[in-house]
Order: sequence, then C-alpha cells, then structure tokens
Amino acid sequence: MIEASTATARLTKGRAMTTVLPHHDGSPLHVSDLAPQLGDVVTVRLRVPAGYGPLAAVRTRSNPDHEPEWTDAAPLGSSDGWEWWEAPVTVRNPRHGYRWVLVHSADCGGDGRVEWLNQTGLHTIETLDAEDFALVASPAPPAWLTDSVMYQVFPDRFARSAQADAHPTPDWAIPADWDDPVDPVVPARSQQFYGGDLGGVIEKLDHLVSLGVNLLYLTPIFPAASNHRYDASSFDRVDPLLGGDEAYVRLIEAAHARGIRVIGDLTSNHSGDRHEWFQAALGHPGAPEEEFYYFTDDANTEYASWLGVPSLPKFNWASQELRDRFIEGPDSVVAKWLKPPYSADGWRIDVANMTGRLGSVDLNAEVRQLLRRTMIEINPDTILLGESTNDAASDLQGDGWHGAMTYPSFTRPVWGWLSEPTHAAYLTYDGREATEPWFFTQPIGGIPRYSARQFVDAVVRFTAGIPWRVRLGNMQPLDTHDTGRFATNAAPGTVPVAAGLMMTLPGLPVIFAGDEFGLVGVDGEASRTPIPWGTESEPEVAERLALYRELVALRHAHPVLSTGGLRWVHVDDESVVFVREAADETLLVLAAKGDADAEIPAGALPGAASAEALVGDATLAVADDGAVLLSADGPAFAVWRLSGVKVPAPEPRSATADEVSRGVVSADETTPAEQVESA
Repeated sequence: MIEASTATARLTKGRAMTTVLPHHDGSPLHVSDLAPQLGDVVTVRLRVPAGYGPLAAVRTRSNPDHEPEWTDAAPLGSSDGWEWWEAPVTVRNPRHGYRWVLVHSADCGGDGRVEWLNQTGLHTIETLDAEDFALVASPAPPAWLTDSVMYQVFPDRFARSAQADAHPTPDWAIPADWDDPVDPVVPARSQQFYGGDLGGVIEKLDHLVSLGVNLLYLTPIFPAASNHRYDASSFDRVDPLLGGDEAYVRLIEAAHARGIRVIGDLTSNHSGDRHEWFQAALGHPGAPEEEFYYFTDDANTEYASWLGVPSLPKFNWASQELRDRFIEGPDSVVAKWLKPPYSADGWRIDVANMTGRLGSVDLNAEVRQLLRRTMIEINPDTILLGESTNDAASDLQGDGWHGAMTYPSFTRPVWGWLSEPTHAAYLTYDGREATEPWFFTQPIGGIPRYSARQFVDAVVRFTAGIPWRVRLGNMQPLDTHDTGRFATNAAPGTVPVAAGLMMTLPGLPVIFAGDEFGLVGVDGEASRTPIPWGTESEPEVAERLALYRELVALRHAHPVLSTGGLRWVHVDDESVVFVREAADETLLVLAAKGDADAEIPAGALPGAASAEALVGDATLAVADDGAVLLSADGPAFAVWRLSGVKVPAPEPRSATADEVSRGVVSADETTPAEQVESA
C-alpha cells in the first residue's frame, strides 16, 4: 500500500484521469417525489461538472403514450464544483420514463454536440426507452423494505428444537443426523431429511439479533413430499413436521418482539402433485379443480408441469376459481397468512418469472397485480418479492413486485469478478463426477472471468431497465438456497470484498444462513448444509461472524446505503470506487480484487480532505487541487464517510411555456421551483 506522503507527492505531478461526467439517479437528491401519482409534476435535477460545456440547453425527454414530450431545464445554481439544473416532469403513465438531453453550444468554443443521459450513462446517439430513468405511479413499498437486511433460512437445515424428535419420519424421507454430509445425488437430493423445525428457528432468533439482521425469509413451510417443500400438498396449514400453525404464530410473534419481520415463500407457478386441489382433479374430468391446471388429455392424467417435472403440476391462471382461492379476497391463501393470528410481513413468490406463462399464454402481469392488490387491501405494510433469476427488467416496472430475487444484476457479476475456481471434483444430481464449477446451471464452461470493469458493466446493464425505486427492493445475495455458496470458489481474501459490495450497493442485502459460518457448497442442493451450531468460537468462524456483524452494522448506521444515490467515480481492471450520496452524508467505497491504485480527478469527491475512515485498511490522499488517490493492498474493501451533497436553493424564475400551458402559473409570474412542484 502506498503511504499517504508518497500518494500526495504523486498527485502533485501530471496525471491522466477519468473526466467527471454529468450525473442523475433516482434518489431524493435528484427526484423530488419517489411515490408520485398519475398527473403529478415531479421535479428532477441534473448535476453537471463546473466548466462542462458550454451548454446551450438542458432538457428532459419523456415518452408518454409512446409520443415524445419535452421540458426545458432551468439552472438551479452551483455548489461544490457542480452546476445544477432542474426540470418539471409530469407523470402521465404508471411507468413514466425520462432521459436528459444536453445540447452543447456551437459558440464560445463549444462543438455543438448533443448528449443523452439515461441509466446506462452518457451517450452521443439516441438511447433506448427501456433504459430511461423512470418514475413509478403505483403505490410505493413500505419504507421498512429499504431499511432491511434479509436473512434466508431453509427450515430443514437451520435448527432442530427438542420437539423435532417427537415428529415421525415422513414416508418420503431419508433420515439424516445433523452432522451427516449432504447427499447431492437423487433421490437423497430432495429427500434427505434433517428435521429442522420452526421451534429451532425460534431458539436461534437471538443469533439473528446478534448479526443485526431485521428481516427473516423462510423458504416454504407448507406440507410437502420433499426437504425443500416447493411441492406443497396444501397451502392452508403449516407442515406438522415444522411444528404446525401454532409454531408459525409463535415464531412471528417472537421475531416481531425482536424487531425482525418475517416473510414466507409461496409457489404461484405450480403446486405439488400431492396437493389437495390437484388430487381432486387428477383422473376426475369435470371436477371444479381441473381448470386450475393444464390437463392435456380427456382423462385428466397428463398435464403440463414445471420444466417437465411431474411432481410439480403447473397452475392455469385463466381460472377465476383458482384466483379466488389463491389470491383474491380476504379468505384467499395469500391473505390468510398476512392476517392475525399469523401476521406475516409479506411474500417471496417462487418462479415468479414463469407464473401465468405457457407458450402463447402470458397472464403474468395480471397475477402479479392481483397479488399486490390483495396485499394492499389486507395490509399495505407488507412486501412482495418475485423470483426472476435471469433478466428481470420487463417484469420489474413497479406494477407488481417490489423487487426480485434476481442474479445477473449483482450475484453473477460478483462471482465472475471475485472467483478463482479450484476445479475440485464433485457429484452431480445423477451421481456423475464433475470438475467444471457450477455457475447458475449455465453450461458455459464454468464461472466466467470478469475484470472489475466487466463487473460494473454487468451491474449497469442489468439494472438500467429497472426503475430506481424497484431496484432498491431487489434482493442482493452472494448466494441462496438455489445456488452454490460464493465462498466455495472465492479468490483468497475476497469474501469481505463481496460481502461489502452486497451491503453498500443499492438493493436489499441477503445473507443465506450459514454464510456467516463460512459454509461452502458446490451447487444449490450442496449449499443447503445444516448450520454447525457450537462452532461460533472457532477462529475462522468467529472471524467470519465478526465480518458480517461489522458490515450489517455499517448498513444500519448509514441510511444513505439504503436510499442514497449511486455514482461510479473510478473503475479499472482490478478495482471499483463509487459513492452513495445524500444530503446529510456521502459514503465513499473502494472494492478491489488486486492492489488498488485509483486516481480520482478534482471535483469528483468534494470534501474528501475531511474523509472519516469507517471500514477497511486503505490510504486516502488529497492533492491541493482536490484530486484524490486511493490505494490499498488487495484484495481490499474500505469505506469512508464524507459530508453530504449540497443542493443549491432554488431561486425565483420565470414560468416556462409548459407550466403556463398546464395552468401551473400565469405567463408573467415568477415562482420558486418547489411551488411549481406542489402546484
């Protein structure tokens, strides 16, 4: 690592560094109302580096009803090396996209070029509507969503209470002792049974408190014929093997008493083949429940299923009766578990991406909107997250899901950048030996090798089509019950880097139970390892626990990490530097796989000279002109606190033609921007 004195000396010499660019994001610094209604006028603000231009005009371009609409931006003032502009945007569609257009002057040394700014960055040619910034007019999620750090529990493998010993082994199960290794080969893959229960979760809630997590996500708790329980035989009761309905009530009450919310997991794409609805229709033509599924023969014995798996028959959401029983109204499955005595805090919906979709049929939007509507009616303080494991942008436009369990916008890029596979042999589901590292079931030769630049490119690419408000609700795990564990193939020293990124980039951090113990697993089933309770004092486990506690505490101590803006300030092949920004504070984050040596130009980081180190071991040096050098021996993760972003106060200005035409003000009137906004 470069010493501070050496770094300062280097910064006094000539250097070539990235130019500071205009910036806008969906955070409160730049958007006056994150929860507008149709017809509302929202003020949006753009920051332009001092001396950038000269600019002849700054405008917004929206596309309501697929017809362009323009507004002129007015200068707001200057602060800390930035010139601010603001413009009114009228929300005309449920998802109202907009972009910035910067027109450079052809006089005074300007070149007359036109630039377009959207969620992928600054461009010199027109950009795609799908990648515009977007305002969402549907009801906003509860504020607690962005304040949460999620902890995911796979009940069979988390903890056993004393009551678990009294439960008979089910007919489908292959019993296992808690310290037995996970068997990844079928049939044990889905039938190996360790017997964790909800009573065990209750007994370990103080572990969650010690980590600082405040949102518990349980994979399915309904009766089923597998250890994962995604093949539910009923949605009306909790599996007796987990303790039944009474244990679920006790768990939620105990979690709420500790400030921890609880969400469940529901399969809207399919049921199990033992489900009471399916059994009523199987082989019984004319049964009311036959319309719940896609039977393909007259005898109701052949049917569509999830990926052809016969134990997971697919729901047909064209059925109004299915909608009534499952989603709509106060007596539906969705509603039941959100109401007392259970009072769960929301749902994660399994296979949300395939729900309602089969060939030429696409009812997905109808289903997700019904889910959202029922949940608002029952308890608007609940959240709705959908599983959409690949490119989820088309479904994540704010009309249904508050966010998603999706992997290409964070999880897969982190694996690509920070992994160094050992190619150790492991067994696949059918007993074959493999050495190619598992990578989200993609047959691409193992884990791709990304640079830090490619990591950032992937994050930007897969978030550019998602409104900012929805992006903040996207689950952001290093791994889940459906993936291998990140630590299995992590390059030496990179777990703190990856976990730090999970906690500091926009989105909902997710800790899969066991990551804080340093568990490994080559794929989704192998990662479902029983938690090794009693090992907390072992040096390696204690170190990993301390890491997670420190990072969760950082997240909670600085609300800017929940809702603040994001601005990338440096990217090279080995390291990334970004800031999360708000009016009251800014956090500067360095993440590096190799040695870090980042030169950041003057003006990019106002207030860096008074930066306060919060996490990590790295050097920050500031030259007389404000340029900054960050250096560290890699792998490294470090965070500093800077002062907040100063937004100039609006000055009285003349009404624009657009404001006059909308009747906001009269043609001869001058008014501050916030009055225009409220009008």
